Amino acid sequence: MTQTTLYYNGAEAVPAFTDAESELRALLSGCGLIDLGWRAKITVSGRDRVRWLNGMVTNTVKDLSLNRGNYSFVLTAQGRIVGDLYVYNRGEYLLLDTDRSQLEALMTALKRFIIMDQVELKDSSDTLGAIALCGPGSEQVLSAAGIDASGLQALELRDIVVDNANITLVRGPEQKPGWYEIWCDKAAGTTARLTEKLMKAGAQPVGTEALEWWRIMHGIPRYGQDIRERDLPQETEQVQALNFIKGCYIGQEIVERIRSRGQVHRKFTGFEFHDALPQPGKFEENGRLLAEITSVAQIGAKKIGLGYVRREAVSPGSQLKLGATTATVTEFKTSS
Repeated sequence: MTQTTLYYNGAEAVPAFTDAESELRALLSGCGLIDLGWRAKITVSGRDRVRWLNGMVTNTVKDLSLNRGNYSFVLTAQGRIVGDLYVYNRGEYLLLDTDRSQLEALMTALKRFIIMDQVELKDSSDTLGAIALCGPGSEQVLSAAGIDASGLQALELRDIVVDNANITLVRGPEQKPGWYEIWCDKAAGTTARLTEKLMKAGAQPVGTEALEWWRIMHGIPRYGQDIRERDLPQETEQVQALNFIKGCYIGQEIVERIRSRGQVHRKFTGFEFHDALPQPGKFEENGRLLAEITSVAQIGAKKIGLGYVRREAVSPGSQLKLGATTATVTEFKTSS
């Protein structure tokens, strides 16, 4: 059956294979299978790669162990967010994982600062394929397909051989419970064979509509929608992206000034709406910005969203009047 496609994070993707509600159930209580064709991969090589990249991103690179990764921002000199990415230490090179929609801007921003450094950036997106499993049944499905995920820690890689094909198994971050990725050579046709094998083991294909619902439920921001270049790192509440003892990097002065002088005036949070589902946008109270909604979803009768609130005005459980709807500020779901 021909599937409808749309653009998602800079690449064509399928919004739903069957129906979004059943696909969401797979993500929450079973095992969903996701084509990560909208993710991009950048290899960073050269003898100066570690020192150079450590000065480009907000998290530590020089302290990354072999086959371990972390989450980072790339900032402007004014501390604004150019993009987000995961950095993995692959031994002879570093691997950056981001959205295809961010690829060009991040490559341009990073290349500007390769001056006297022996560093080479290469877009490897078209050679390295990726799929993901998500849900509490993911490890069981992997095991049934002959892939051992036992003992793998958050953002840890494991190189293994499955049916004579070399693959890399990646466990997702703590913010993505039950998330595993498989990276493999696109040219060898391994992705298609693994997809079929995982489906036979019990994984259900999931499109971007259910994935967006799952993302919003778990409070995971999407760059370009929930995080923009005008935002400051501490406003996003993504503390896992910041390392305050690593030394200098682009934009570090602003990040440190915020840390030492006090918090920013707004924070990223979740919302539950009790009336109409609002359109993303800004909402004022007595002439002052109270909240900004950046993502919304209606799942059955439940209406939820992500966005920002004025930090001093609210706490989890607070109720806000946002236009025609009332919203409760919620904490993020951290487990399936």
